[in-house]
Amino acid sequence: MKEEYTVESLEECIGYCFQDKDLLRQALTHSSYTNERKINKIACYERLEFLGDAVLELVSSEIIFRNNPGLSEGELTKMRAAMVCEPSLAICARDLKLGMYIRLGRGEIGAGGRERDSIISDVMEAVIGAVYLDGGMEQAKAFIQKYVMSDLEDKQLFYDSKSILQELMQGKMKKEFCYELLDESGPEHNKTFHVRVCMEDEILGEGSGRTKKAAEQQASYKALLFLRDRGICI
Repeated sequence: MKEEYTVESLEECIGYCFQDKDLLRQALTHSSYTNERKINKIACYERLEFLGDAVLELVSSEIIFRNNPGLSEGELTKMRAAMVCEPSLAICARDLKLGMYIRLGRGEIGAGGRERDSIISDVMEAVIGAVYLDGGMEQAKAFIQKYVMSDLEDKQLFYDSKSILQELMQGKMKKEFCYELLDESGPEHNKTFHVRVCMEDEILGEGSGRTKKAAEQQASYKALLFLRDRGICI
């Protein structure tokens, strides 16, 4: 961890000062770090992630429920899923540069762990769990409201990007489109796929991810933003 990425600088970034700073340190500690240093595994973020996941589900459900009195159970569930799915939480984590604060083992650092959605989204939940234990539900709710329950429209667009793009192409635009695999890199257990989506002969967007599906989702989202900027109603 670089010197500027300290517990204190993260506290300043999120606007919350921990009474027990060890909780925040634990929330930022990956199991590869504890394994490498032969520290007790429960010192990593996994237990806090478990708690943060439950707090996030409760708080996000309440916020969505109160703010959308006309939505059905199914619509509320879909909206919550868009807000708290792994890619959305990873976006929130990147906004806070959480990846730079995580204590990782050398191997995980070399494998690109600071940018991996699965890790940084878990850390986001662990930080929520740490805030809850340290400051109670009101502080956790304030954190979630500010850093997770924002940009709902774009997060829903990202969550449904593949199906929205398909409906747009086949319905409104009457255009043919396809996904093309540009390349894949990395070892077999830790590949990164690069994909682009094309409308006939035009490239609409490109994306990358640990699976082809994740890369296609990102490419679809970029395509939708590109089309929206052109004035096409999504």
